[in-house]
Amino acid sequence: MERTLWVLGLLALFALVLWGMYRAWTKAAARQAESIGDLPAVPADLGAQLTEPATGMYLGTTFAPSWLSRVKTGDLGFRATAEMTRFERGILLERSGAAVLWIPHEAIASVRAERGHAGKVMTEDGVLVIRWTLPTGTEVDTGFRGDDKSVYPVWTATSSERTGEA
Repeated sequence: MERTLWVLGLLALFALVLWGMYRAWTKAAARQAESIGDLPAVPADLGAQLTEPATGMYLGTTFAPSWLSRVKTGDLGFRATAEMTRFERGILLERSGAAVLWIPHEAIASVRAERGHAGKVMTEDGVLVIRWTLPTGTEVDTGFRGDDKSVYPVWTATSSERTGEA
């Protein structure tokens, strides 16, 4: 009987911890909602395709410049398999089980390769990070770990040409 009470007590404690984590996440999401606002809609005309689609993992979006300050609003904070394609008018991130994410060209500050993003640490230059500005003016970093990292130079070079970086 004593063992059963211990097991039930531990299960109740575990459930309480899970509930606390859920409440903390939803409260943080509510606090962030104003700075995130509405995300840009995918336009009807994307323009010409500039890069081949890259498959991989969407790692999440963080508040720039912190690679650990994850955005919790909507589904921006959850990892998902994804396909990323660059068009003349922006970058289209099609995520499995989540909404399509559109990053307009004029909002992109840089596309660079980093060691880590959103708590995910890789080898050197293992993650593509897109720094962009939301319609609210909040600057964020969106992380993508490609299945084929040999395409990263194409993405970073295309970004440098389009944004005028050296």
